[in-house]
Amino acid sequence: MAAAGHDRASRPKGTAVSSAAPRALTRENLATLEALGEALLPGSARDGIARYVDYQLSVPLQESLLMIRYLGVRPPFTEFYRTGLVSLEAAANRQFGRRFDVLSRGESQALVTQMAGGTLTAWSGPPSALFYFVLRNDAIDVVYGTQAGFQRLAVPYMAHIVPSTPWGEGG
Repeated sequence: MAAAGHDRASRPKGTAVSSAAPRALTRENLATLEALGEALLPGSARDGIARYVDYQLSVPLQESLLMIRYLGVRPPFTEFYRTGLVSLEAAANRQFGRRFDVLSRGESQALVTQMAGGTLTAWSGPPSALFYFVLRNDAIDVVYGTQAGFQRLAVPYMAHIVPSTPWGEGG
């Protein structure tokens, strides 16, 4: 499988995710997704969480590697991610008066804790605890479901799919 559309390296908080056009999500969604991924699992922004999800949302369902595919949620999945990310942005603005991707680590962790517990007020996306679960698993897949991730864990890599380039690199 070619890992097309994964052309960004790690970025400073609050800057554009990539110069490449998004496939399924908006640039704002990608910035939020990258910051959320980093709050869920440090290193996921570096390893390409935003581009991974965006790319996986654009492939035929039978080729998608997203966790949501295995949870009985009806496709298409793009609205699940969009509405969850928009809801998270709204929560960040309500609680802190800023976008999620520019919050401090403590502020973003507070929102993630509320999201995981299903206690965010005025949440209008998919159930927040389900959104947390899906994104956390997507982040784990990006960080640890690769040859480099297995090496970090000192576990032999036994791939069923080998990407042509790491999700966070050009290609």
